[in-house]
Amino acid sequence: MMNLSTTIETHALLRSSQEAVVFNQTRLTFAELNARSCRVANALVAMGIQPGDKVALSCPNVPYFPVVYYGILKAGAVVVPLNVLLKSREIAYHLQDSDAKAYFCFEGTSELPMGQMGHEGFVATPTCQQFVLMTADPAASSPISGVTTLGQLLTKHAPTFDTVQRSADDTAVILYTSGTTGQAKGAELTHSNMLMNAISSRDLHGIGGTDIPTTLIALPLFHSFGQTCQLNATLYHGGRTVLVARFDPKTVLEAMVAERVTNFSGVPTMYWAMLNFVKQAGFDTAKVAANLKLCSSGGSAMPVEVLKRFEEVFGVPIIEGYGLSETSPVASFNQLGLPRKVGSVGLPIQGVDIRIVDDHDHDVPRGELGEIVIRGHNIMKGYYKKPDATAQALRCGWFHSGDLGRFDEDGYIFIMDRKKDMIIRGGFNVYPREIEEVMMTHPAVSLVAVVGTPSQEHGEEVKAFVVRKKDASLTETELMTWCKSNMASYKYPRTIEFRDALPMTATGKVLKRELRDT
Repeated sequence: MMNLSTTIETHALLRSSQEAVVFNQTRLTFAELNARSCRVANALVAMGIQPGDKVALSCPNVPYFPVVYYGILKAGAVVVPLNVLLKSREIAYHLQDSDAKAYFCFEGTSELPMGQMGHEGFVATPTCQQFVLMTADPAASSPISGVTTLGQLLTKHAPTFDTVQRSADDTAVILYTSGTTGQAKGAELTHSNMLMNAISSRDLHGIGGTDIPTTLIALPLFHSFGQTCQLNATLYHGGRTVLVARFDPKTVLEAMVAERVTNFSGVPTMYWAMLNFVKQAGFDTAKVAANLKLCSSGGSAMPVEVLKRFEEVFGVPIIEGYGLSETSPVASFNQLGLPRKVGSVGLPIQGVDIRIVDDHDHDVPRGELGEIVIRGHNIMKGYYKKPDATAQALRCGWFHSGDLGRFDEDGYIFIMDRKKDMIIRGGFNVYPREIEEVMMTHPAVSLVAVVGTPSQEHGEEVKAFVVRKKDASLTETELMTWCKSNMASYKYPRTIEFRDALPMTATGKVLKRELRDT
């Protein structure tokens, strides 16, 4: 028997007065975080929520998220975190698809009226019976008529609760995939999946010894990376979390200095944005490096040039890892105490096996490219209510990632691309990441994304979207000439489009789907 909420319960007893969650001027100790989560659990029971029921949560990186998250788990219910950028129609789909019985939603801002859209989605979902609004000011009344606020709920219920114990293979969280093909699917992750991954993430963040780690969380908590590798991992090991509601390089760097942050995780575009900011603003990186010990990167492939530049500027190593929502998420990383290989996502974590296979699920030789397949304690139960999609993803007992990679001679994994992102030009396989890595070495290129576009002559053609460095005067002809001299003739982009910025998801991944549609 187990429950993911024990992540905070043990420390509420052992180190009750230590800060667990910091957000601007709000500081919650482990005892306070646990007590507020107990109040949420009591409220859920009073609503009639039973163990195994689904409870949705829309919330940015503010203290409400961990309070409600662990409260739902304490009640034995299943947390369904939703992307904060979803619109009313999309919210209704997620509530309906997950069979959510209750929905906690942050009110948001005038620019992002989450509460309004969330309530509209709730009203359109008759199977969801309870709606609770989280207001920025806990004492404020609800701006939506007839709606209860979390502040009102917390005052009505006791700060103690006897946590409902669940089986290791009971679902703890349903994480919805981004839905790049068809409707988003909910990956069912168990208490065992989530706890084991939080424990495994200890080394990913260098957590150990007697020092109390302080982790800054700018990754959205509704996503598996921030939720497991930062929130659960740090609190499980008795650390301190500093929440940033929305990633902004200035805010993040200033918070790192003010809160003496020791650990940071991000997607590659976050590191790219911080590098650009310190260069333009003349920010003193030594103040960050005074406390920052270790960084990690995941979510998408880290351009080698960005990694090298960040480590040179900040003097802090970045450890790359790999995983997906369906793998809780960590499957591999460059582990401390072992040699690190730049450009590699390291070795499988303990208890996890990884193979590289061809289209017939046969292993390919070392050094050759194939699909990454994974099995172990981190693999989801399946996609909620989607047996056919589950069977396809988990065939032969292995989760098929859809990512292309290879093993080197030492067993380190190198990711090439998503299988669906590979471009086939005139019968030749072209891998966008390879093109992007080369183009990122051009002194005037700041960021690049490569996609395939339809071509009558070659089937697909290579197109690059490029963000130039500030004040760079690079032209399309100049860059294309440079590309021709630095890569094979079938690889270099035939079209280059300059942009001031590239479209990104809430987690900071470049939206190649949008670029393809332009």
